[in-house]
Parts: sequence; C-alpha cells; structure tokens
Amino acid sequence: MSRLPCRNLCSSILLMLCVFAPGTYSEQQSESLYFGSVAMDIPAVMQQRLQPLTEYLTEQLDRSVRLYLSADMPAAIDAAASGKVDLAYLTPVAYLHAHEQGQVQLIAKTVTDGKGAFRLMIVVRDDSPIQKVEDLAGKRFAFGDKAALLQRAVVVGAGIPLESLGEYHFIGHYDNIVRGVLNGDFDSGILKDTMAYKWKDKGIRVVYESAELPPYNIVARAGLDPKLLVRLRQAFLKLNPENLEHRDIIKSLDQKYDGFVTATDAEYDVVRSLVRPFQ
Repeated sequence: MSRLPCRNLCSSILLMLCVFAPGTYSEQQSESLYFGSVAMDIPAVMQQRLQPLTEYLTEQLDRSVRLYLSADMPAAIDAAASGKVDLAYLTPVAYLHAHEQGQVQLIAKTVTDGKGAFRLMIVVRDDSPIQKVEDLAGKRFAFGDKAALLQRAVVVGAGIPLESLGEYHFIGHYDNIVRGVLNGDFDSGILKDTMAYKWKDKGIRVVYESAELPPYNIVARAGLDPKLLVRLRQAFLKLNPENLEHRDIIKSLDQKYDGFVTATDAEYDVVRSLVRPFQ
C-alpha cells in the first residue's frame, strides 16, 4: 500500500519534466514551421507552386513545414517581420522592408537561367504600336502590388516619370497584368522576367528590360535557432536541377529557376538606392 503513492508521485514528476523541460523532442522537432510568401499569383496558384518545396523541407528537416499565404505584399512583409512565419519567399523590396522592420535573415537567393539575378520588363501586346519606352507617354499602365516600389523605380529609371503616363493602376498579381494587357485594358505593364518569358510569343512583347537586380530570396525570421538556420540553408543549396526530383521542386516554384545560392544583405544595396525616392 505504501509504494503506490510514491509510484504515482514519481510518474507525475517524470511527466512534468517531459512536458516543461526545454529542448524536448516535442518542442524542437514536432512543432510545425510556417512558410510565408509574397502573393505573386492568386493563393491557389501559390499553393501549387510552393507545396513541393514545403514537402521537400519537411523531409529534409524531419519537421512539418506548412504554408502561410498572404493576400498581398504588406501582409507578407508583416508575417516575416513579426515572426508569424518562420521563413518566407520574398521579393527584393519585401526583403528590405522585412529586414528593416524585423531583422529577418537571408537564407538563400534564387538562380534564374544560371544567374543569381533577375530583370523587370516593360511589356505591351504584340500588335501594339508602342515600340520604345518614350511611346508610353499618355498611355494606360499596369503595376502589380502597390507595395512593389521597385516596379515604379524601374519605370522612372527607364525615363518615364509616372506623371507622364496617361493613367496607372495597381492590380495585384503578375497574371492580372498579363490579362490586362492582352485584353486591352492597359497599353502596357511591368512583369518579372520569368513571367515575361512565359508569355513571349503568346501575345506579349518586351519593350524594355531593367539592369540585373538581386533576385527573390528565402528569409528566416529573427531569432530562429542558428542550427535550424544552417539546416535550412543546406537544404536550399542542396537542390540540384540535375536531380529530377529536385528539378520538379525548383521548376514548380518558377520554370526559369535553376536552384538557390547564398546571398548577402549588401547585394540588395542597389535596390535600396532605386526605391529610396519612393519611400
């Protein structure tokens, strides 16, 4: 009779140690990581594009990685900066804001056609009379997300002040811009190079290309465990387009991507300079 209370007490103490002790398997391994993203496409499309990558990361980390999709760029920036997500796929400008607001850390940057850089392109419909940037004066122009300052900076840098446009509107995703230009709702718009390449010879023509810019990237929230950060970086750098399984993961995110390479904050200084007048 005297042993039973002791046995129960020991069991209770052991249970408390398992539940509350820091560094337990339950805390470090079984908790999900949340992966956020800028809204380059409608949420359903972004789900399809990112799902293979999250499944790959879940396998590599032996830890569930779940998508946390945002409706627009400000929401994606806030999610990364505030720690609502543990890692995120961001544009260069979104990275700068998230870094300034929440000290997010670069994990890796994307590689497009063998380069760790990308271009923004001003496009028109194939049959448009617009042949050069100067012809955009007085025309209707489509931008994406209003928070995408780099788009406006590139247009102004190309020699077209925004006030010289007939009108311009912010219509969200790149696919909206493509549809707007093809349907004749807008005379011109701006696209990321991969989207412009996708629609080239399918009704879209490029009239201007920006200089090479540091690309989209993967970031981690401030305070993420350094060992986990190392494992995440290794997982992204390990993706090899020569491996057919890896290739499917990379191309699902973007058909023009070849993988990921390391990145530094200093590489994004050129973007800081471009967008500074618009902030």
